[in-house]
Amino acid sequence: MNKISINTSAAIPAASTINLSASKSESNRALIIQALSDEKINLNNLSDARDTQTMMRLLASKDKTWDVLDAGTTMRFLTAYLALTGKDQTITGSERMQQRPIKLLVDALRELGASIDYLKNDGYPPLKVSKITQQKTDSLKIQGNISSQYISALLMIAPMLPNGLTIELVGDVFSRPYIEMTLGLMQQFGVKNEWKENTIAIAPQKYTANSYTIESDWSGASYWLSMVSLSKSSKVKLTGLRENSYQGDIRIREIMHGLGLTTRFSGEEFLIEKKNSVSPMVIDFKTCPDLAQTVMVVATGLKSPISMTGLESLRIKETDRLAAMQTELAKFGATLVEETPGFWELEPPTELPEGPVTISTYEDHRMAMAFAPLAQKVPLIIEEPEVVNKSYPGFWEDCKKYGLDIKEA
Repeated sequence: MNKISINTSAAIPAASTINLSASKSESNRALIIQALSDEKINLNNLSDARDTQTMMRLLASKDKTWDVLDAGTTMRFLTAYLALTGKDQTITGSERMQQRPIKLLVDALRELGASIDYLKNDGYPPLKVSKITQQKTDSLKIQGNISSQYISALLMIAPMLPNGLTIELVGDVFSRPYIEMTLGLMQQFGVKNEWKENTIAIAPQKYTANSYTIESDWSGASYWLSMVSLSKSSKVKLTGLRENSYQGDIRIREIMHGLGLTTRFSGEEFLIEKKNSVSPMVIDFKTCPDLAQTVMVVATGLKSPISMTGLESLRIKETDRLAAMQTELAKFGATLVEETPGFWELEPPTELPEGPVTISTYEDHRMAMAFAPLAQKVPLIIEEPEVVNKSYPGFWEDCKKYGLDIKEA
């Protein structure tokens, strides 16, 4: 098993500049839009994340079987894309991907007129997808508390359908910023929408030519806010971020102001500084579930209790992230408990262990990156560190640049 050790025996510079990777969320949406457009769309600064590279490879492929590996966004977006444009392809993925549900998206695409067969277990990949030859409906009802990627997948193909599409989101809408990101990017390329209350309507129309530069990744930025929060006194500058971002994970800025940080934009740089003032917090992660692991680790390292809601979707990510966090946080003396349905409490340790503490990553990139900043307080051993390639291939090199001592273990 591949492992690395991380500690802070190296000197941490007073200030570091990190050139963040581009957002894979923006990149993957923009690539689908580009593939659906008859006009020339130029995309700059595409993500180097494995998920995005997989998307690019498959969109250029003429193979009958498309393997998305472990890329959930790629699986969902390409399933909808093939339902519109495909030629009886099979779409599959890793063992874990074949355990991640896709029934609600398949049901919606079947309602629209696609022919989709499950090749192993009902409700899960792999799938055989035959494209829509006649649109059967122009309206769908979708639960708002499911993965927003299902909704985004349908929205991106909506303008290309002969009758367009109206989607009614039923109940609470989780991960709303990701839906807004999808619609915002579609507008960048000429597609208009009408969103009233919980109903989104998109008329038949064409994507138009344009150029777009992908923003740096706010999910990736979250690990650097965590890094400064858990440091003694470091400062970090991040490049490529926008104050008016499509990305819902910009909310990490607001959350971390309560966990010992001040932040500000200065020109094209985002500046992070430590202020050593921590407040007990109640955080709703409904719109930004990918930030939860990072924040839990920070609270553990700062010995600060937090209360949390909106964690439901963490059960069906790359791993069951709630179970994984309960196991790994316990190694530091922290307890993560669901006090009442949907309401979680993190009780931090009174003292942190001396370490080294070994972190299992569960084939989940965010497990590795969420825990890495804690090495400034407790020496760590990270198992399977290459999982970061899924979203942030340069993460460990950036950690070395920051000043962490990283070696093979």
